[in-house]
Amino acid sequence: MASYIGHRLMQLIPLLIAISIISFALIQLPPGDYLTTYIAQLEMSGNEVSEGTVQSLKNQYGLDKPVYVQYFIWIKNIVFHGDFGRSFTWNEPVKDVIGERLGLTIAISIFTLIFTWIVAIPIGIYSAIRQYSILDYVFTIIGFIGLALPNFLIALVVIYAVFVNTGVAITGLFSPEFVSAPWSIAKLMDMLQRIWVPVLIIGTAGTAGLIRVMRGMLLDELQKQYVITARAKGLKEGKLLFKYPVRMAINPLISTIGWTLPAIISGEAIVSIVLNLPTTGPMLLDALMTQDMYLAGSFILILSVLTIIGTLVSDILLAWIDPRIRFGGVQE
Repeated sequence: MASYIGHRLMQLIPLLIAISIISFALIQLPPGDYLTTYIAQLEMSGNEVSEGTVQSLKNQYGLDKPVYVQYFIWIKNIVFHGDFGRSFTWNEPVKDVIGERLGLTIAISIFTLIFTWIVAIPIGIYSAIRQYSILDYVFTIIGFIGLALPNFLIALVVIYAVFVNTGVAITGLFSPEFVSAPWSIAKLMDMLQRIWVPVLIIGTAGTAGLIRVMRGMLLDELQKQYVITARAKGLKEGKLLFKYPVRMAINPLISTIGWTLPAIISGEAIVSIVLNLPTTGPMLLDALMTQDMYLAGSFILILSVLTIIGTLVSDILLAWIDPRIRFGGVQE
């Protein structure tokens, strides 16, 4: 197991380098830069911008250097100093701008991932062992609805329904008195009381999809010869179900961790705007629109690293559950 993990970690080094280059290149692709947008805003407000002012701003923001030099400065500061650069829009270090928002986003993502697994796996197992039952049809219909409806539409419907019936606005991750307050036990408890709303809404589509995957994989496993043989030998149904078929059927769910983490973070952008959540989604959208390259690039890099970490975690879990993967990985 240790040799397998070491082999996988060694593969990450060139991958991380390639991802950092791609992340920085992506934010350079649109025409212009933050300075272009900033000057256009000044001119629209009636202010004339001289060539000397433009050159001074380029020097200030480091935009007078070639792109590859900007990249090497950016990545060197990240690796050796943990400095992701300075946000042009906020005029603050990127790590200060995204610090709390990234923490809140990861918290919502982890709670959402736990929620989807807790709900999807038992329902998927029940739907497989009670195929074509009334509840199987009910779960299938609910699953298709969850997959078909976009999360932001569900958010709008929930906000409207709750406000009309109770007069309570469920937007925001904190009560008004805790929005600007420093972190404390009271603020944490307030967040935990309100976090279930975005978790339920964001997790709807993921839960519906995992239910269908779990049901389909378990149905396939239950029809295999080893299950039929074990039943013929008198093995108890519960022991048979959880010792072999469920372990095999859960493999595809574990393999989705790699894309589930960044998908939750990036997919909640519109939901965060609708629910007025202080997460990274709205900030990433604004950074891309204003071409705030260090802020946007850092977001893209972090999401990419989360994908790699999620994939590594899923690979380790798969190797732990299924020894065939572990031995195959070492032989390669």
